[in-house]
Amino acid sequence: MTTAAPATDDPQATPGRPALLSFLGGVGTVTGSKFLVESDHARVLVDCGLFQGLADLRRRNWRTLPCDAEDIDAVVVTHAHLDHCGYLPRLVRHGFRGRIVTTQFTARLMEIVLRDSAKLQMEAAQHANEHGWSKHRPAEPLYDDSDVDRTMKLVDAVPLRTSVDIAAGTRLTLHSAGHILGSAWAHLTLEDGHTLAVTGDLGRPGHPLLRPAEPFSGADVLLVESTYGNRRHQEEEGRTRFAEVITATLARGGTVVIPAFALDRTEVVLHELAELRRTGRLPAAVPVYVDSPMALAALDVYRDALAAGAAELRADITETGTAALRPEPFRTVRSLQESIDLGHVSGPSVIVSASGMATGGRVLHHLRRLLPDARNAVVVVGFAAKGTRARDLVDGAKALKMFGEYVPVRAQVADVPHFSAHADATQIVDWLRDAPAPQATYLVHGEPEAAEALRDRITRTLGWTAVVPRSGERVLVR
Repeated sequence: MTTAAPATDDPQATPGRPALLSFLGGVGTVTGSKFLVESDHARVLVDCGLFQGLADLRRRNWRTLPCDAEDIDAVVVTHAHLDHCGYLPRLVRHGFRGRIVTTQFTARLMEIVLRDSAKLQMEAAQHANEHGWSKHRPAEPLYDDSDVDRTMKLVDAVPLRTSVDIAAGTRLTLHSAGHILGSAWAHLTLEDGHTLAVTGDLGRPGHPLLRPAEPFSGADVLLVESTYGNRRHQEEEGRTRFAEVITATLARGGTVVIPAFALDRTEVVLHELAELRRTGRLPAAVPVYVDSPMALAALDVYRDALAAGAAELRADITETGTAALRPEPFRTVRSLQESIDLGHVSGPSVIVSASGMATGGRVLHHLRRLLPDARNAVVVVGFAAKGTRARDLVDGAKALKMFGEYVPVRAQVADVPHFSAHADATQIVDWLRDAPAPQATYLVHGEPEAAEALRDRITRTLGWTAVVPRSGERVLVR
């Protein structure tokens, strides 16, 4: 790590140059978040995510960054979703040896995510080599288990609301973001005194498990996510719709499959199913299967947080304890054989499985089996990016391509985005409303229409200078 220049009280001393902010990902898309902050004495990367969805985006994961990985002093990770942390092992493979600074629960969840990602990368490379479908000879993974091992040795978990030095002339304070367990928005104070805040993903106030995000206190420059920048969550309508789809599908003898992100979305879905079980709308005789090893590992972390009464959890949830995540008879599906055996289960059931956007994982096998039957239903419970199967389903696709063949879509498809852990446009503006205006606000981590809509709303409502940056653009922090 570089060494800070000695402090001086000389009023004639030449001040440092303003820091330079580069938008390396999470611009024009909801994936691949990477924001590089370069000052005279340090380089800090805020978030280090994988690109997902469209093939053109996924190919960007193979590009090198515009600076050498070994020249980056620290990485700040706002939370453990793959689109914010999934590039870390690749960065380490390229020579990064600095600190990875995040919260305690993000550190635990991030290891689960990265090990699963490495496993999938290695399996895909092996499959490509065995079947010859890759143009690379041989096909290689982006990273492997050994890269994840080296990555986790660099992780430094720090408390929320505590100012820490993370690089020469750079101080960080993490504040709870209310998005998933461990999520935080980052506040950086740079060597010239200017400040930068990055929301990561901002949670919605109505999250059933987590407290709302800590208030934004101001910064010279702000990067704010815009995933739902052109939408408003209809939470009660969504909850009602979810219950209606569940009960109608079970009544006609069908199975409900819910593609759900392994982190937080599975926990929220199980909490909602527990409420339906409690009120009798989900009969006790109908089994609920959770078929995702990664989700089950994350569930253990959530249960540990509940048992410890973690401050970021809602008070009513900590009083309820782990019962909040137990819609009995909730059944875990851990082995591959157990997952395969679900295909032979008769009678109505509910299957919660990853991945949430149906880009991979065990949920694909359930979709291939269940989509052709009109008695069944697929409930999409979160944001679905362009180029994903979940987005195709929401957009009314008549067939989905999986495992080299097209599968007809005859099952009911319900889009229920109230489960999203992202704040909507109104909630983001409300979160910003009482803070002093930054010199510049940049709308990131959103598709173009959403980012532009939120930019216009912030400009119109708050009178702030708001901009949608371009990929690769560089601006001053001043």
